[in-house]
Amino acid sequence: MIVLAATPIGNLGDASRRLVEALENAELVVAEDTRTAVQLMRALGVENRPALVALHEHNERQKAAELVERARETDVLVLTDAGMPGISDPGYVLVEAAIAAAVAVTALPGPSAVLTALVLSGLPTDRFVFEGFLPRSGRAAALRALAGEPRTLVFFESPHRIAAALTDVRDAFGPDRRAAVCRELTKKFEEVARGTLAELAAQFSDGARGEIVLVVAGAPAGASADPDAALADVLARVAAGERLKDAAAAVAAATGLGRRELYEAALAARRPPSG
Repeated sequence: MIVLAATPIGNLGDASRRLVEALENAELVVAEDTRTAVQLMRALGVENRPALVALHEHNERQKAAELVERARETDVLVLTDAGMPGISDPGYVLVEAAIAAAVAVTALPGPSAVLTALVLSGLPTDRFVFEGFLPRSGRAAALRALAGEPRTLVFFESPHRIAAALTDVRDAFGPDRRAAVCRELTKKFEEVARGTLAELAAQFSDGARGEIVLVVAGAPAGASADPDAALADVLARVAAGERLKDAAAAVAAATGLGRRELYEAALAARRPPSG
């Protein structure tokens, strides 16, 4: 069986009894970083020394089939450095392979940076979407495509990129959208900064330290898109090399405006004046 086990995201006291018992009895532990797994077992007072296999983004597809076969004979305990395996960490590919091979998969629930940040943000929790890390390239276009999303959005971000990320999100979603920057969750210097995107962009203009989760309110219900601003967005995308058809479709999805209307308006705007 494949056993996905959540590990503390900061506070060691959040390790569950089930996690400790699983580590004490494990024959094989698959870890994102085997050194981190050893440190965790030592910190939890686990004296068991199971076989250790590294599983990370660079070898998960290569290792998945072998580990699935091992799981037919013994439990394979899967850990990441922090939180639940498979959430922006290795695990998904292994689970996919196990299901395809009819090998059982289970999970030991535990700490989650996504859910912890969401409930601390003060933003709606009834409907949300997790977007992982924002892309390094094409980030502005990716954010424009999310501008009309009505659900609360949750992002991971690195400390050295949070200033630029907040500026980009502010520019895509508007300065008045509510958000929360949650950093060092469950740790001694935990901080949750709440405010508008303009306020947070100013507050973190020099960056921040620690692990960061950014939570942003969804687009207001019934919000009316500005057709002129949407058309300008389409034209800017085309000028950057995007096909007009694709640009119109992306902006239409983000704003709720008609794709065909945006397409026709952009065609008209690009025609040279007559006479």
